[in-house]
Amino acid sequence: MHIRLLHGPAIAPHTDNLARLRLTVFREFPYLYDGTLEYEAEYLATYAESPESLFVLALDGERVVGASTGLPLADETDEFLRPFREQGWDPSRIFYFGESVLLPEYRGTGLGVRFFAEREAYARRLGRFEHCAFCAVERPLDHPRRPLDYQPLNEFWQRRGYRHYPQLRTEYHWRDLDEAQESAKPMSFWLKELAP
Repeated sequence: MHIRLLHGPAIAPHTDNLARLRLTVFREFPYLYDGTLEYEAEYLATYAESPESLFVLALDGERVVGASTGLPLADETDEFLRPFREQGWDPSRIFYFGESVLLPEYRGTGLGVRFFAEREAYARRLGRFEHCAFCAVERPLDHPRRPLDYQPLNEFWQRRGYRHYPQLRTEYHWRDLDEAQESAKPMSFWLKELAP
């Protein structure tokens, strides 16, 4: 196992692997995402086009088994920028974390903690960010596809120093596994103040 850090266009050789990884992991609850490789390519282009994006790849040999991403929030799409602007936050001072995805057999090995540590360290090195942020989908407690053994990641995020800001909300559209077409999914944000 090893970790590789890449920026912007340097991710290009890995985008197909990352797209497949996202499609695999995000099929699980709570995302239940039924995506396509075409959409994934479009999504990942936002990160590949940002010269200050970060890709943290976890590789077993040359196989990508996990990944996390980040970029300046100002480089993100309107869906992610709007709630911050509406609530008076300056997007230019926030580094945004995209996904953290890891194949099930590699979970519980410390890679999730490493993903957060690498992205926070990179945001500090860039030197102009006051906060790191990410968003998470909100599903009702009685969702019919919620596994009986499902454990939300809230405690994990809180241990990393993140605080939930439920007033910072957006919607993102995708098709769930049991949907015929896309529908809006509520998302809310978590933030951490970056110490120097």
